[in-house]
Amino acid sequence: MSTVKNGSAVKVHYRGTLNDGTEFDSSYERGETLNFQVGTGQMIPGFDSGVVGMSAGETKTITIEPEMGYGNINPEAVTEVAKTQFPGDFEFEIGATVHGQGPQGPIMAKILAENADTIQLDFNHPLAGETLTFEVEMVEVS
Repeated sequence: MSTVKNGSAVKVHYRGTLNDGTEFDSSYERGETLNFQVGTGQMIPGFDSGVVGMSAGETKTITIEPEMGYGNINPEAVTEVAKTQFPGDFEFEIGATVHGQGPQGPIMAKILAENADTIQLDFNHPLAGETLTFEVEMVEVS
């Protein structure tokens, strides 16, 4: 039986939860495995290294600290943006996620506050600063 090493192509099922038990993602819900090559940077570092040594049919719980996940919260990623950069009929809702096009491609930010002429946006990844727990089922190793 083959075990996962750097360079292995794998198929996994997983359920991802936060410390409070909130599920943030699940391949089971989508009904399809996550397929990737280990050690190529396709996955967050903690997930990548966490599956090394697993065999097909094995399940494992992987806990990933922010440094090996989506990073710590970067206060410099919070910025004020003029309301004029949004369509005139845009409805600003605190906590909502907005999507746009930046100089390097698609961007996503969370609305933190609304002021008279500006909106405070958080460009950190939604899972930045979070400890993540994954229940991983190794479906296939090649």
